[in-house]
Amino acid sequence: MPISRSAKKSLRKSIRNRQSNLSLKNKFKDTVKKFLAKPSADKAGEMQSMVDKAVKKGIIHKNRAARIKSQLSKKISKVSEKVVVKKAVKKKEVKKAIKKAVK
Repeated sequence: MPISRSAKKSLRKSIRNRQSNLSLKNKFKDTVKKFLAKPSADKAGEMQSMVDKAVKKGIIHKNRAARIKSQLSKKISKVSEKVVVKKAVKKKEVKKAIKKAVK
């Protein structure tokens, strides 16, 4: 138990900071889990913002943040490639259907 006045204040401050850090850390983890469950470009911006906030508050290290952002961009590129391929396939199908209808 702290005895001096400054030690008491320090204890109050550390408790307050711990609660704040834990809430931000939990929010960060939830955002990561949501993104990994269903990656999309919309969630990517939110994810990067959350990573930056966590670094700024000192919850994660900047190198870990860089690694997370790199993994995030890889997942987004894979998702966008799938979407592009699906659109290309649909365009081909539409063209074939038009050609058949014209004949």
